[in-house]
Amino acid sequence: MHMHEEKETGRIEGFSDHVFAIAMTLLVIEIKIPSHELVAAKGLTQALAALWPSYLAFLTSFFTILVIWVHHHWIFGLIRRIDHPFLYCNGLLLLFVAFVPFPTALIAEYSLHPDARVAANLYTGTFLAISLTFDMLWRYASKRLLSTNSTRVKNDEAAQITKQYRFGPLLYFAIFGLSFVSETLSLALCLLLALLFALGGWPIRRQ
Repeated sequence: MHMHEEKETGRIEGFSDHVFAIAMTLLVIEIKIPSHELVAAKGLTQALAALWPSYLAFLTSFFTILVIWVHHHWIFGLIRRIDHPFLYCNGLLLLFVAFVPFPTALIAEYSLHPDARVAANLYTGTFLAISLTFDMLWRYASKRLLSTNSTRVKNDEAAQITKQYRFGPLLYFAIFGLSFVSETLSLALCLLLALLFALGGWPIRRQ
């Protein structure tokens, strides 16, 4: 990789890292401190326990964005250069990542509300959009931006990513459909799916 290509690749990766960091930081702001009235009526322990939807939403969103960031870093370790279509694909991914704090706050606030289904639809739909965009980003990168003289290890890693991402959009689409039936279960499965991608996202290190 030429010095110019390294500079441009590092620039877009650094910009993306900042967007990921801001989105992850904004998530915790949505966990509200219990009001004095609620604490006086139920006690601080019970008031904090009642925030469990906020904790679950925060944990799910934070961990999912973390996994996305790790895989994003993994992809940038395999590509040799960038071009304009890739920049726009990456920008679309960052658009959805930056949006995550809003549906997270919504599902945390309305998970026990009669309209919880709408919040769950938007929440799971956002992760479905991220999954589709990430799959599009990798498909483009794997066809046009990978190094032509990659090592066997990097070729194996590229194949590993392709195999894993094949199922991501389908699984997130299934969870999106489930959100019309069970809000809590769809949220829990989003966390489980992020965990599965984390466990399956270790790069191969063969000799």
